Amino acid sequence: MLKSLYSGISGMKGFQTKLDVIGNNVANVNTVGFKKGRVIFQDIINQNIAGATAPTTQSGGVNPKQIGLGSKISSIDTIHTPGSPMTTNVGTDLAIDGDAFFVVTPDDPNKNGASYLTKAGNFTRDANGNLVNSNGYFVSGVYGTASPKDKVAINITDYTVPDPADPTKTITLKFTSYSIDSEGYINVKDEAGNSGKLAFDGTNYYLNSDPAKPNDNISLATAVVSNPGGLEKVGNTMFVVTGNAEAGGKLTIDRIQNNSGGTIISGILEMSNVDLTEEFTEMIVAQRGFQANARTITTSDSILEEVVNLKR
Repeated sequence: MLKSLYSGISGMKGFQTKLDVIGNNVANVNTVGFKKGRVIFQDIINQNIAGATAPTTQSGGVNPKQIGLGSKISSIDTIHTPGSPMTTNVGTDLAIDGDAFFVVTPDDPNKNGASYLTKAGNFTRDANGNLVNSNGYFVSGVYGTASPKDKVAINITDYTVPDPADPTKTITLKFTSYSIDSEGYINVKDEAGNSGKLAFDGTNYYLNSDPAKPNDNISLATAVVSNPGGLEKVGNTMFVVTGNAEAGGKLTIDRIQNNSGGTIISGILEMSNVDLTEEFTEMIVAQRGFQANARTITTSDSILEEVVNLKR
């Protein structure tokens, strides 16, 4: 059988995959924090008809004669270029101007369960006052001086303080407002007019206005990986770390100013980094490539038909 038949099939399969990736990119053109994919091809093995011959004093060199046997997918890369910012003016909509990722977990962060990375900062407060993402995953915070930092849920509801009238008793004060600054700290104000940063002492949340205790202050947990392309997509605009994203597959979670991950911007969302102009151009290339490979198969079939009909 003609080798071009199988070469054409391999090319069609490759361009089918490329169209699948392009279709997913276009479908997520308005997905918050989405990172587009890219397909890279490479050739398969070559059949050597004749090897190369080195030049001698009597004759010149001869190049090798080889026939390629088609193409295959070399890689499907995730491109981590920044997406376009969209202003929302919502205090819990956050974007990172830098390389860091937000850290979310399906379990209480205090339990040190599975951690996922995301660029989608469309967070909200649930009925219990926890900062969560659109899937109900807890947005992780960090506090303390340990390395890696201790994780904690970001709970913005109320806290207890000694009763001014009777120090043996306590009263509960609710947080009436809050904001998230560029370093990920949660600035809070309570109903008594006290202001400070949301803090955690290992047991209880409280309003910290004491500059001598900065390590108790909670800031949004962030992580920076050596090779973002090595992260594995797990759906819901989230990634999980792999051994090729970070050495040993270990994720180091810290404050954003400690891992040089950039700055956090409140009231803005990072949108998809898909460029429709580029995607539609690549779609045309993939379509024509698929058609050209199909024509290779059709032409090969015509040649085989002629061979079969040589003797009638």
